[in-house]
Amino acid sequence: MASIEAFMAQDHKACDDRFARAEAAAGKRDWAAAASEFAAFRKAMERHFEMEESVLFSAFEDRTGMAGGPTMVMREEHEQMRGVLAMLGEAVEAHDADEYLGQAETLNVLMQQHNLKEEQVLYRMMDEHLAGEADTLLARFADLETG
Repeated sequence: MASIEAFMAQDHKACDDRFARAEAAAGKRDWAAAASEFAAFRKAMERHFEMEESVLFSAFEDRTGMAGGPTMVMREEHEQMRGVLAMLGEAVEAHDADEYLGQAETLNVLMQQHNLKEEQVLYRMMDEHLAGEADTLLARFADLETG
């Protein structure tokens, strides 16, 4: 039986690695690499959000009836991160390293706090409440566009 926590924590790590590559390229002012790495990072983040919002959160809410609880907070944080991602994209297009690095610092803090809440609380709750469905839910990720 699959673990939602283990799978999603691994995906957090993959997103973090892409984030670091994009930040390093922007820091070197290698804008071709920064654009490519940022695009890959943004796509991975959107896929991660989609896995949670379309598959996991919905299943958790259906099972527990907690539509206004932790998943609502995570969705709000996703929207906040999407706003910072948009600003990062604009900074890459403008070749503005200072703006990129400042927004990257903001996003890094948001991601780390968000991921900690998911990995230490929400995913564990999901593993408990969705144990019998975990394999099926994780298999649905293959239907989403790959990051």
